[in-house]
Amino acid sequence: MTTTDGVLRCPQGHSFDVAKQGYVNLLRGAAKFSADTAAMVAARAEFLTAGHYAPIAGALAALARATAPEATGGDLGCVVDIGGGTGHHLARVMSEFPGSEGILLDISKFAARRAARAHPRISAVVADAWDGLPFADGAASVVLNVFAPRNPAELRRILRPEGVLLVVTPRPDHLRELVDALGLLRVGEQKDERLADRLSARFTEVARERSRSTMTLDHKAVPQLVGMGPNAWHQQSERLEERIARLPEPCDVTLSVTLTAYRPLV
Repeated sequence: MTTTDGVLRCPQGHSFDVAKQGYVNLLRGAAKFSADTAAMVAARAEFLTAGHYAPIAGALAALARATAPEATGGDLGCVVDIGGGTGHHLARVMSEFPGSEGILLDISKFAARRAARAHPRISAVVADAWDGLPFADGAASVVLNVFAPRNPAELRRILRPEGVLLVVTPRPDHLRELVDALGLLRVGEQKDERLADRLSARFTEVARERSRSTMTLDHKAVPQLVGMGPNAWHQQSERLEERIARLPEPCDVTLSVTLTAYRPLV
């Protein structure tokens, strides 16, 4: 692919306009999952910029360093983030590999706009991972999947044989202080096991670690946290405001995730 005069062109002659905000839209028809709204993306951007999820980004970057294929001069080739939102986590990983290029996919154009500005070496694409990933076979050295849906067949197809898939998922105690108080979605007790089962036909696990810490959130950060993810689709704003008002300020909230590294089966 080459980009000239605001147009992305492939060797087969296809061309796609680069939006003035810096991303390319490759979405074809309706996506399998709902795209994050402008309000959701804005909430996520402000929450992540405040550093509340810094332990996740740091742990993900460390796991990438430990498991990525050997890089020459820091150049891994292509690092892909599937469902990467605003680019916050990918930007942190890219800082560890100065010679590499990052490509972020998300179905939300609002997320892609921000991701395109998240790091000088990140390109943002609006696309549906369930409609086929816009990459050649074996194009990626590292694939990130943080709190996002995943298509195992496509993830395996785009990874190099020696590449690594890094998946971040919430644990059952994630945000436990807010689940009952605010009526949030619960994380299943067997989530890690279900993930392993879904990937087992195409990947083998090579590393797993847990990151657990405490966030101290005020009454501005709490609605951002609720509003930036799936819980945003299940909340009534007035009821949520009433519940948040009853929380202590600031309140301590558990941040608890599993980070797992997988190699593709040959």
